[in-house]
Amino acid sequence: MSKSTATRARPVSPHLQIYRFTPTMAMSILHRITGGALYFGMVLFVVWLVAAASSREAFDLVNALFGSLLGRLVLFGFTWALLHHLLGGIRHLVWDTARGLEKRTATRIATANLIASIILTLVVWIAGYMLRGGF
Repeated sequence: MSKSTATRARPVSPHLQIYRFTPTMAMSILHRITGGALYFGMVLFVVWLVAAASSREAFDLVNALFGSLLGRLVLFGFTWALLHHLLGGIRHLVWDTARGLEKRTATRIATANLIASIILTLVVWIAGYMLRGGF
């Protein structure tokens, strides 16, 4: 076989600046980010479990850290990441059945995913504080 010295112009992948940012693109990115955040949230959960299994002092220390303003903010973010990732997984399960793949429907589901995750996070935290006896 002889080698050709002529080179064909290969198609160039479009740069990110040409893409229009869409809700489905944002939810795809957030789904990946929340998946990574869940890893670190589970590490915090394991730290809490280990503290609970070790001693009263360690458990009180971890509870004090998680009960601080920064700790509650991290736990709030972990709750949102968990619920957002869960709803994103359900969205992907629906897509696996070949439903909701039309552009308009996919955009609506993506927007609903974000709104529902925020509302559910607030509901979980409000219910938790109500069960605890208040803020």
